[in-house]
Amino acid sequence: MQLYKDQQIHVFNSLSGQKERFQPIVEGHVGMYVCGPTVYSNVHLGNVRTFMSFDMIFRYLKHLGFKVRYVRNITDAGHLENDADEGEDKITKKARLEKIEPMEVVQRYTVDFHNVLDIFNFLPPSIEPTATGHIIEQIELVKSIMDNGFAYEVNGSVYFDVHKFNETEHYGKLSKRNLEDLVHNTRALDGQSDKKNPQDFALWKRAEAQHIMRWPSPWGDGFPGWHLECTAMSTKYLGDKFDIHGGGMDLKFPHHECEIAQNEAAKGCSPVNYWMHANMLQLNGQRMSKTTGNTVNPHELLSGDNKFFSKAYSPSVIRFFNAQSSYRSVLDLTDNGLQASEKGFHRLMDAINLLEELKGDSSSTFNVQEWKQKCYDAMNDDFNTPILIAHLFEAAKLINQIKDNKASLTSEDLGLLKQTLHDFSFDVLGLMNITEMNTGADKLSGAIELLIELRQQARLNKDFAMSDKIRDELAAVGIQLKDGKDGTTFTIN
Repeated sequence: MQLYKDQQIHVFNSLSGQKERFQPIVEGHVGMYVCGPTVYSNVHLGNVRTFMSFDMIFRYLKHLGFKVRYVRNITDAGHLENDADEGEDKITKKARLEKIEPMEVVQRYTVDFHNVLDIFNFLPPSIEPTATGHIIEQIELVKSIMDNGFAYEVNGSVYFDVHKFNETEHYGKLSKRNLEDLVHNTRALDGQSDKKNPQDFALWKRAEAQHIMRWPSPWGDGFPGWHLECTAMSTKYLGDKFDIHGGGMDLKFPHHECEIAQNEAAKGCSPVNYWMHANMLQLNGQRMSKTTGNTVNPHELLSGDNKFFSKAYSPSVIRFFNAQSSYRSVLDLTDNGLQASEKGFHRLMDAINLLEELKGDSSSTFNVQEWKQKCYDAMNDDFNTPILIAHLFEAAKLINQIKDNKASLTSEDLGLLKQTLHDFSFDVLGLMNITEMNTGADKLSGAIELLIELRQQARLNKDFAMSDKIRDELAAVGIQLKDGKDGTTFTIN
């Protein structure tokens, strides 16, 4: 279905600093590139949050019927410790410390990256290119930039001439910086750098004798600069100009700024119509940092084996927690926040499961079609998942009212409600119905039903102390009993 013809999306464009109507270059098609991980260590939760946000965007675009080519790269070469083109290659450093081949490092952490994303129910991208698989394209890109007069070679390294570029273009337009300010805030060269100016960045770096990862080039053996790979791969698979480029807020400068400069210098056009950035993830109100110990990795959060959280949380609860905040907002990961999200998630799943048992009535007391459009309106407003979730909870409340005979829907409206809840909860937000997936759910339900029977028998025997004890003990472990005219039901929080 081509739902996009009836729904108009507005996205916040980091380049213009405002929401803009989304109009793809080719009708019905979307080209989206998202900067992937540098695979020298286990993926961290901040990365997961960024990729989860763009997974949601990818899912919604597909739901609307767009044919989406989603490209997310793997950086397996060329990222130095310091973004100022100094230090040791991160992958090479890891290989040296562990006394293994760089490609062993790459393989280990690429597998970890994929495993973590699978656990969180990510859709795979359309294409997942690697930097090392596109060395030829990167060398050709450097040649084009040099031929156009925006780069220079010194001692086997090639640097982008930011000052030359800034004579005709604006270096800093994405991050809202001026070159004059960058010059003022940059320390003077110490005389040992090959750069003309500190603001220049490497397109190709000469490989020293001890550097393991190296490739032949017209300028000698070396390796590509970090910024170069994304320009080469995004334009190869999406064209010189494409629709969406995404990534974390921390990549806006210098990485994305340099991508824009490289593309304009090589191809004479700005590469992207809509720049989108996901904001940062904090832990208990502070920046995540390995040096301070204020960090937790995905496996620790999922297993509960950490010092920050009182229990383990499921992948869907974490996805639900993430969706309760705008992708452009700073998100603070706390135990209280996750507990609240867990309760909300189970409330929504309970309602979706209960919906299967409801029967249609002769009339509807709720306008499902209007509610459905509100769900679309929320997502069309720069993928506003918090507002979407508010509408999903409105449906959950309605379902419980129908169960209690306080509201009604026709069979047709029940079907529409069911389909819309499924579309947005599972297809768009990427949640998984834990109740349906849990193979032990039937056994657990059986045990709870037995306790409900024992409690009912205790009440018939006027043993109210035992009746209350069963109810209270179940509540203490998150199982709520609810007495009604049709008997006692339960929910798991």
